[in-house]
Amino acid sequence: MEIKNVQVEDRQNFKARKFLMWLFIISSFMMFAALTSGFIVYTEGNAERGIKVLLPKAFMYSTLIIIVSSITMHLAYLSAQKLQFGKQKLFIALTILLAIAFFYSQFSAWQVLYESGAYFVNYNASQSFIYVFSGAHLLHIIAGIFMLIYALIGKIRNIPQVRNIFRMEVTSIFWHFIDILWIYLYVFLLLNQ
Repeated sequence: MEIKNVQVEDRQNFKARKFLMWLFIISSFMMFAALTSGFIVYTEGNAERGIKVLLPKAFMYSTLIIIVSSITMHLAYLSAQKLQFGKQKLFIALTILLAIAFFYSQFSAWQVLYESGAYFVNYNASQSFIYVFSGAHLLHIIAGIFMLIYALIGKIRNIPQVRNIFRMEVTSIFWHFIDILWIYLYVFLLLNQ
């Protein structure tokens, strides 16, 4: 009887937490839509206000890394559903490592931009937008890394399966969102370079 009540409470808490996560995703989407709209308004089709710098190849590598990390995240989620906990931990760990590699590639891209004369603060705000887009996205990556670590620790501590699946589901949804978000930002920057 006690276990049944705990499961009902968990499910109610899960719904509320998932709803909050979706609100965060929607607000993040709106923030990035506002940023890209701000870029469009700033440039107004004026070539003088364009980015005027080639995007570093590190951004392309970042895109490949985050796509692979989305695959490993999905495999971790499937492993959790199939009760293959060793694989689940392995794929979460791989996703964390890929997230760190993504982080590193973003900093490498910033270094290339800086060395090419595209500074964060300069007369051409279009170039500043590159740092703003990628920096704001990196903050989401940090949140995603914390979620991944939280899911991994939960499995290491052998939390009940219903909680494990919930953590994996929420983390997976968020991770796929930031994957799609980066692809959107990268394509947007490519089209406006």
